[in-house]
Amino acid sequence: MAVSTSTSTLPLLFLHRSTASPNPTALSFASSLRASPLRSRASAAPPAETLADDLPSDTPPVGEGSGIPMPSSIGEDGEELLFGATAGKETVSRARAQSHSSFSDSFNVSQERIVITNSSGEKLIGVLHEAGSKDIVVLCHGFRSSKESRTIMGLTDALTSEKISVFQFDFSGNGESEGTFQYGNYYKEVDDLHAVIQHFKEHKRDTRAIAGHSKGGDVVIIYASMYQDVSRVINISGRFDLKRGIADRLGSDYMERINQHGFIDVAQKTGQFMYRVTKESLMDRLRIDMQSACMSIGPNCRVLTVHGSDDDVVPSEDALEFHKYIGNHEVHIIEGADHRYSSHRLELANIVLKFVTSG
Repeated sequence: MAVSTSTSTLPLLFLHRSTASPNPTALSFASSLRASPLRSRASAAPPAETLADDLPSDTPPVGEGSGIPMPSSIGEDGEELLFGATAGKETVSRARAQSHSSFSDSFNVSQERIVITNSSGEKLIGVLHEAGSKDIVVLCHGFRSSKESRTIMGLTDALTSEKISVFQFDFSGNGESEGTFQYGNYYKEVDDLHAVIQHFKEHKRDTRAIAGHSKGGDVVIIYASMYQDVSRVINISGRFDLKRGIADRLGSDYMERINQHGFIDVAQKTGQFMYRVTKESLMDRLRIDMQSACMSIGPNCRVLTVHGSDDDVVPSEDALEFHKYIGNHEVHIIEGADHRYSSHRLELANIVLKFVTSG
């Protein structure tokens, strides 16, 4: 295991663990290692306008039946959503991100809207970005977000710029996919992800990596603990202790209230209804043991965790908790990055690209 960091407080931190048994006490921080910059048109993206996943925010309500976000296009994980999914097939010319590649400055990416049915019979809506590779990277969005979040779209641009095909989709109850939104639903979303990977396997397409942001980071970790069909997993700002963060949103007396009424309605500061947290969905979250999930990931599965030092939703210390219990693991902490990587999306993309293309 190698660990290095610059001298400032919580800078871009890189930790690498081999398949040997974790030994968190061996961590030390001495020298400097900083990811090389990646420049693209994504750098012009404005910062998100609201707070991120697991904190109260004034985000728009979500249609509980369809999961479709309202037109203001701000997801509850603080992401500005970029709508406009294509119907059928479409070819777009995309500027190539300036990373470590000799490819031309622009190339064509074919986009195809794909419908996949999960085990509950619900239709999951996604977009396949064909960039040249036979295998694909599957991207998973966060809590009350969608496949159009800026974090997901930025990673899609970076990966396809390196001719890596990408599939981004909406979990059931979110975005364009069918189903009812639920507060917990972690294992349901793992099942959605499994349906996606199986769909492409049936079409002779392997999954090179799965990546998830925020809640999606927990989903891909749990997936890797249950299935052995993906060799690379990328956890971006996932939460290790799922009991934390609940009181920030629901209030410190949430257990008393939900035991009394069976549900808690979450509203904006204006009083407008956002969504309902049922006791069943809350317990779904509380029952999840991320430590056990991490320790169940096989040694041949490489895991990358990326976190921002200034994340005010999920503390960066959670990245080190993942590191204690995942054997084949790397951690990058990006200095100054928030939960949405508002001003650090290019650094995030560069780290993810290196991991996906290495070895």
